Amino acid sequence: MFIETEDTPNPLSMKFIADRAVLGLGADGRPAVGMDFPNAATAAASPLAMTLFDIDGVAGVFLGADFVTVTKAEGTDWAHVKPAILGAIADFLAAGVPVIDSKAAAPARKPATSLDEYEGDDREIVEQIIELIDTRVRPAVAADGGDIAFQHFEPRTGVVFVSLHGSCSGCPSSTMTLKAGIENMLKHYLPEIARVEAVA
Repeated sequence: MFIETEDTPNPLSMKFIADRAVLGLGADGRPAVGMDFPNAATAAASPLAMTLFDIDGVAGVFLGADFVTVTKAEGTDWAHVKPAILGAIADFLAAGVPVIDSKAAAPARKPATSLDEYEGDDREIVEQIIELIDTRVRPAVAADGGDIAFQHFEPRTGVVFVSLHGSCSGCPSSTMTLKAGIENMLKHYLPEIARVEAVA
């Protein structure tokens, strides 16, 4: 079992990249949308997340398609928790235990507005927004240990709402990424977009 670590733009989060799937692919064949466990109380759906929260100093866990992002508590030194995190992830994945307990309730996530709620030109715009986020934004955000999901588009105001997960949640540079990166890119391809906002 080989696990590579990478720093993220969020100094409190570190990305642990496994040589095998963590969440793997979704039903649509694309990388699964990550699962965020912002505290131990939300981790019941994932035995891996619960194992990581047993390590003193772990404050948050995010599971991606092939990586785990761990957020440490303020004042915790990575040198003290990193070896335990590496060992826990390696042991867990090597044992072949399911990462998600299908019988436990998954953490609540605000569902995205269904495509069926949009009509005509608005539906085409939303389809393009989702495609751009999935193909151009999610891979870059995943490289930094996080994930992004489309939530809603307001055609009247041109505002796109997205949710940020993993290392992106609470990251000091997430506002810049959102505005300078994602918003500018969407506006370039879709002049109907006025701005992009993050929702909790």
